[in-house]
Amino acid sequence: MRLGINLGYWGAGMDADNLAVAQEADRLGYDVCWAAEAYGSDAPTVLSWVAAQTERIDVGSAIMQIPARQPAMTAMTAATLDSLTKGRFRLGLGVSGPQVSEGWYGVKFDKPLARTREYVEIVRKAMSRERLSYEGEHWTLPLPGGPGKPIKLTVHPEREHIPLYIAAIGPKNLEQTGEIADGALLIFPAAEHLEATALTHIRAGREKAGLTMDGFDVCPTVPLALGEDVTALADMFRPYTALYVGGMGSRKQNFYNQLAQRMGYEKEAAEIQDKYLAGDKAGAAEAVPHSLIDSTTLLGPVARIADGMRAYAEAGVTTLTLAPAGFTLDERIAALRAGTEAMELAGLA
Repeated sequence: MRLGINLGYWGAGMDADNLAVAQEADRLGYDVCWAAEAYGSDAPTVLSWVAAQTERIDVGSAIMQIPARQPAMTAMTAATLDSLTKGRFRLGLGVSGPQVSEGWYGVKFDKPLARTREYVEIVRKAMSRERLSYEGEHWTLPLPGGPGKPIKLTVHPEREHIPLYIAAIGPKNLEQTGEIADGALLIFPAAEHLEATALTHIRAGREKAGLTMDGFDVCPTVPLALGEDVTALADMFRPYTALYVGGMGSRKQNFYNQLAQRMGYEKEAAEIQDKYLAGDKAGAAEAVPHSLIDSTTLLGPVARIADGMRAYAEAGVTTLTLAPAGFTLDERIAALRAGTEAMELAGLA
């Protein structure tokens, strides 16, 4: 099992700290540094900035949003980043959610599975540098009856195959991800539920494509907080968990709420959502069970974190992406270093 870090969203007042965290992860031998986007900072710009000031660590988008860009533009960006970083780029894609897709980008959030499949096919075709033509339900290239002709990418990526990941939560999306991608970006992963909530679906997709799990990167993001008081550390993540389970997406289309239900928190997930959507964010955070937070994070002293890492490795995780928590840069760096220490203690390094 390898280690990665996730810097999350840029522009939250911690930009200089985030760069220092990425540079320390690079020095410590972390495998990949991911950056996110929603409706603020974009991932490719952040990744370019980080890659220019690191030496070895891969940089990856977690995620570049499918409704934000035409697929050929995504292929151009991926090829450019791979060339500039000398082969250190990983392309993570996701459909985002209905509120962002329709409210921010003006793109209907319909048929997300079919849209993702077509998008990946076009991106892969464009990055292979063959002349681009495609006929699908959502994209037709070139447009019929016009002056457009099939053209090919002029940039040469560093590698023939840029690793492509998909952010997936629901069973059907996970299955398709196993079928068409090189890795899955997961969130709120509980080691004891990983087989039922994710891996069984990914494996089905791999089998559908005539593939095994060999070489497929199971890559969940897990917050890490270092300290002795596990309860106090868990309380740090109550607002974060309440936001996703209660307020991310709509009442009918909240993938994180549905995931919490599949992990056995049906009643609690409904209560969190009811309170959050009613404007009671504090009440929603209070309603988050401690066990839900504890099972989807790495909390406590190094020995306890090592136990958690061992459980993730045994469950089938291949790249464990850490989000090192802390109120200061020193605390985040300490959490980052605890990650490598815990890996060694767990016998995974």
